[in-house]
Amino acid sequence: MNTIFITGIGTDVGKTVASAIAAEALQADYWKPVQAGFDNGTDAEFVRSVISNTNTVIHPETYKLKLAASPHIAAREENIEINLDKIFNDHQSIINNQISSVNRQLLSDNLIIEGAGGLLVPLNENEFVIDLIKKLNAKVILVSRNYLGSINHSLLTAQVCKQNNIDVLGWIFNDHYMNYENEIAEWTAYPKIASVPFSTKVDKAFVSEQATSMKPKLNALMNINN
Repeated sequence: MNTIFITGIGTDVGKTVASAIAAEALQADYWKPVQAGFDNGTDAEFVRSVISNTNTVIHPETYKLKLAASPHIAAREENIEINLDKIFNDHQSIINNQISSVNRQLLSDNLIIEGAGGLLVPLNENEFVIDLIKKLNAKVILVSRNYLGSINHSLLTAQVCKQNNIDVLGWIFNDHYMNYENEIAEWTAYPKIASVPFSTKVDKAFVSEQATSMKPKLNALMNINN
């Protein structure tokens, strides 16, 4: 099973929508191991509500924290510490269950993992999201939302990936501010997978439409990187 970790250039850049579209395009499973804040519902619940295919399985969170804050702070509020070994073990269980399952008509070859915030978001006092990516040996999709300042944030994120030898599949861009997506792709040497337009209504129809558009490029990149 391919593990595809979706991370962003920051918070609120559209990782959950991008994750839902990618999961729909690949009919992949979805997992958000660390959920911080769920007053308005969890990201997993949202993804479940907009997925149309019957093969995607939504896996439960390893950590479901009440406070909408940096995960290490949200965990501290509940007197726990996020343990990357625990997340790794749950990841192995997901893979093993996929291999041994006989109840699903079509087993997915891919698992979409949605991260929390960006690469350098702390998960505990010593480890960050990028450490989890390394531990899971995941391929990465970077999500950038087009806003004033996002070029800098995108290039910094890409630079951190290069410095840490992260296997990046490419970019998913959200929203429309100005036309500089291709420049970011060229400057970073990471391909543009898709550009998701702004929508006031993200529902099954929207996700399905965007997944159909994204699927050929995503499949091609997966074949190249396997």
